[in-house]
Amino acid sequence: MTIDRAVMLFAGFMVLASLGLGFYLSPWWYLLTAFVGLNLMQASVTGFCPAAMIFRKMGCPSGMAFK
Repeated sequence: MTIDRAVMLFAGFMVLASLGLGFYLSPWWYLLTAFVGLNLMQASVTGFCPAAMIFRKMGCPSGMAFK
């Protein structure tokens, strides 16, 4: 799995988890959904993604977006 796919998988998991937590526990969890969305937009503009750096250190091969 490349870094690009790992980042998309992690972001999707975080969005779904925060939606579930927001629905069942507290609406404050929806802020995590907003944070993930803002981070995805920021990464698309700047190319800087903390999750990509973590996956790189874990040994994932580079993809096309995060080199």
